[in-house]
Amino acid sequence: MTMGTESDPLETGTSSSTRRLGAAFLGLLHGHVELFGIELQEQKARTLSLLLFAGLALVFALLLIAALSGLVLIVLWDSYRLGGIIGLCVFYGLATLFCGLRLKAAIFDESSPFNATLEELAKDRERLLP
Repeated sequence: MTMGTESDPLETGTSSSTRRLGAAFLGLLHGHVELFGIELQEQKARTLSLLLFAGLALVFALLLIAALSGLVLIVLWDSYRLGGIIGLCVFYGLATLFCGLRLKAAIFDESSPFNATLEELAKDRERLLP
């Protein structure tokens, strides 16, 4: 009368399927963590590149604006001195407002930086749930 030998195959089968389920879950988790890491590195490189080119564009744009402003004031100095200064100030104010609104729209319109990871998680959820 050994009761332990009758339940051994059942426990072994349950243990084996639990291990397989755990291994499958860890495999899915490993793939998602790896994809997340790759996307994080890509996002970091993209952000650094954007900041570098935005900074350079800003420097060159400021140099161009200063030179053009000086040129306009030199040309208009004798006859329309005050009008030229006021016109430049209005132009710079409108340009600042336009750029600020575009920047705000670009910030709030940004798509998710980890879109591929989220898509894979959604696919896995659909596969696992009935």
